[in-house]
Amino acid sequence: MNITKESVDALNAVVKVEISAADYQDKVEKILQDYRQKADIPGFRKGHVPMGMVKKQYGKSIMIDEVNKLLQESLNKYLVEEKLDILGNPLPKMQDDFSWDTEDYSFEFELGLAPEFDVDLEAKKKITQYNIVADKELLDKEVENIQKRFGKIVPQEVVEEGVNIAGTFANEEKGIDKKSTIELASIKGKVNQKKFIGAKVGDIIELKSKGLFDDDHKLMGALGLNHEEIQDLDIPLTFTIEEISVTELAEVNQELFDKVFGPDVVKSEEELREKIKEDAEKQFQTQADQQLLNAVTEYLVENTKFDLPAEFLKKWLAVAGEKPISAEQAAEEYEKSEKGLRYQLIEGKVLKDNNIKLDFEELKDFTKGFVKAQMAQYGQLNPEEKELDDIVQRVLSNQDEAKRLQEQLVSQKLLAFYKEKITFKVKEMSYEAFVKEVYK
Repeated sequence: MNITKESVDALNAVVKVEISAADYQDKVEKILQDYRQKADIPGFRKGHVPMGMVKKQYGKSIMIDEVNKLLQESLNKYLVEEKLDILGNPLPKMQDDFSWDTEDYSFEFELGLAPEFDVDLEAKKKITQYNIVADKELLDKEVENIQKRFGKIVPQEVVEEGVNIAGTFANEEKGIDKKSTIELASIKGKVNQKKFIGAKVGDIIELKSKGLFDDDHKLMGALGLNHEEIQDLDIPLTFTIEEISVTELAEVNQELFDKVFGPDVVKSEEELREKIKEDAEKQFQTQADQQLLNAVTEYLVENTKFDLPAEFLKKWLAVAGEKPISAEQAAEEYEKSEKGLRYQLIEGKVLKDNNIKLDFEELKDFTKGFVKAQMAQYGQLNPEEKELDDIVQRVLSNQDEAKRLQEQLVSQKLLAFYKEKITFKVKEMSYEAFVKEVYK
């Protein structure tokens, strides 16, 4: 057997694999002998079928199968030994004059090669790193929310400012019949609010879905619809009032602190606000970190210049899926995936050049932390180690879940690396200002 590579250019090559009869004949003969021993053909005792008959019936298909196996094994071994960094998979070149009616064969494969490039972490235009703080306004709202949660519900006769209204939203055509509790303050617009003011239990209020709430998520919850269903929803609604109440805020005292955090964990309003601030800013840090990783990714993709074997990748995409697609569809798919491919190559380069590695023990520890956080949400704060290990083993035995967690851990390691190596422009702001600036 002989394997050679011919470079077309820096990003494309052709590998030629030449296979002769001597490379596969012994294996074919061995398989034919085995077939002969097992063949059950009428008129012949088992093991006594003439070899000529076995060869005539099975010889060609066995030979083709063995040549294809040898071809794949030798090609894969060659790519590994030569340390060829390829994109996609090798594509066989069509040969018009190819025939299986010979003993020697020659196969050619197109390769798309990964480009060589350097990653510059010295950002010419500083990337913004957001430091999100819980300001006084947010802390005031959170303290009030806690007071409401543990407050006293007091029934009211009529709707007035500051009340909560329980009732049923309905629209017969859309099949909406949903019991909901809303705050009058969440209703958008003076016209809508006036419809409620002075109303009593049993009254039916006629409304329109469009512009009813100050937040689409509140409309989703109130009507029991999903995000797609409320997009541009403009239908008449009725709301039948079933209960009117106000919440008398709980007093900010030790009894409230103990209800929220457990006995004597918090002992003053100042400590309460510090605890809320600490918890909120931990959550904000997660969002700020994700935004920073996104910003670094965008910067690196935009500022790390290299070519890709685009035509090869389009041809590969056309045949890589479960069903072949047209050249036009493959070109569209390439346009969609090019940016992601570029970052995969950049990420791989950063990991390799800076010896950032991930071992299985790290992945197990990371998964254990993830599982503990999930269990804590359901009140299981101190699970046994054996129980944790069993759950981690089950999670990581799922390939999709293991891949997702591995990607999260790699992102975490990369973010720590970027924070160490890149100088950012730090910008401190409230969460509300962050949302407005980043998500527009």
